Amino acid sequence: MHHHHPRVGILISRDACVRSKEDGMRGRISDHEAVKIADDMNDDENWSGGFYELCLVLGAADDDNAGRALSSLWRAAGVHGCHVPRADGAGYAAVELGVAALHEHGHLRGTLTLPSGARVVCGGFLARYEGVDTLEFYLPLGALARADRRIGAYPFTESSGVESLTWRSTLDRWMADVAIAVYTDVPFQRALIGFEIDEDRDFTADKRYAAILTPRPGGLQYCPANT
Repeated sequence: MHHHHPRVGILISRDACVRSKEDGMRGRISDHEAVKIADDMNDDENWSGGFYELCLVLGAADDDNAGRALSSLWRAAGVHGCHVPRADGAGYAAVELGVAALHEHGHLRGTLTLPSGARVVCGGFLARYEGVDTLEFYLPLGALARADRRIGAYPFTESSGVESLTWRSTLDRWMADVAIAVYTDVPFQRALIGFEIDEDRDFTADKRYAAILTPRPGGLQYCPANT
């Protein structure tokens, strides 16, 4: 017995079903399954592979500021839910989105819909180091690779350099739009976008593996990654 997804209002004739079986059951059906499981928080594979991140360097450590930035970030990215792992290890529990949850639990988790329509898991945490707050928002590569076949085993394959910009540039631009929306609520010092960002690295060089947003008079300047 197949349960049809309520939002997919399409009836397929028996002949079409037979044809799709003959086509090796590839294509739309398997794509739909892949898209569906990429937002399953209980599937460990979705959290694997490292983080593709948006790092918001907020400035001087300040709980009120961090809390406002967190709420703005969740809203701008369209994140559904705010969950943390249960103490007994059995799945996730919902918690109130806020700076108290960041301090108590570290990582906060949710799901969102990418511009492509794919739903994936996501997370965020606050790094407070030497008196500076950085709010980090991430999409795990495990979930991203399920949602977009071009990603493959990034960044551990030959296609991890300039070739990966084919999918990274779209994702970077979306994350930049999220950052711009947050900036209108909570101004920050700069934003960095990329895989496992090292905030101490020099991003002013000609070869940038991360995209960067820098405040300028009249708004934020966006410099895309180029390597």
